[in-house]
Amino acid sequence: MFPGINPKQMQAVMKQMGMSQTEIPASKVIIENEDGTKLIINNPSVTKIKMQGQESFQITGDVSEENGFSEDDVKVIMEKTNCSKKDAEKALEETGDLADAIMKLSE
Repeated sequence: MFPGINPKQMQAVMKQMGMSQTEIPASKVIIENEDGTKLIINNPSVTKIKMQGQESFQITGDVSEENGFSEDDVKVIMEKTNCSKKDAEKALEETGDLADAIMKLSE
């Protein structure tokens, strides 16, 4: 973090300032956005930092984005292909696209 300061000294200084840092073992972090999309962080390094009563998280890793699907998308597929809700959801997950899901189930 700071050149020339060993990690133990840094922890002591942080403790004096009321800061603590904890590593959190995680295999995946998922952040769900308001618009239904998801940020997926694989192989994450997660650190919880507590300072002055506030907790914050630092996350690094391999980031990918996943589009969410609405119930309306599922209903459209069910109406167009006469399939079950489960089949419609599976097709959406596999294809990632409404039109492709309909085509897949229409074959």
